[in-house]
Amino acid sequence: MYPYFRMLAMLIKAHGGPLISMRDETELKLRVWPSDIDFYPELNNGRHLTIMDLGRIDLVVRSGLFRILREKKWGLSVGGASVRYRHRLQAFRNFTLRTRILGLDERWFYFHQKTERGERTHSAALIRAGITSPDGLVPVSDVLRAAGEENWKPEMPNWVSAWIKAENLRPWP
Repeated sequence: MYPYFRMLAMLIKAHGGPLISMRDETELKLRVWPSDIDFYPELNNGRHLTIMDLGRIDLVVRSGLFRILREKKWGLSVGGASVRYRHRLQAFRNFTLRTRILGLDERWFYFHQKTERGERTHSAALIRAGITSPDGLVPVSDVLRAAGEENWKPEMPNWVSAWIKAENLRPWP
């Protein structure tokens, strides 16, 4: 089940907090609850991705992009993901979720997200997400213009460029 109560609490906190730039990294302090665990009792691999949804929504809300999405009747949709799991997050443990936009191209925003506990990274993901309209994907340049960030073009890290090339080599479907 989707963590609606956790999302509601995050949205209330995000709306009441200071605005940030789309260029900033966000941080959510979270805990592994019984509804998040699997048989082993640790944060389930699928739940990592669900919790990462919350980090992207937090960034979108706090940066003011959410208001623009609502005004224009746009949405935010994931178009790809690559996740690495390194260490278990056991039940009832606190952890931090960090989220930032690492790069962008004509169609996609590339989010880097990681779960951490102390100095240890437990999981990390590269998430490709696009802004959607009833007509399809909205060009990133249109989104940036609407957000007042039309001159922002972060340099794409080599490993992200390599991931994009690898994804383009995959046959579809």
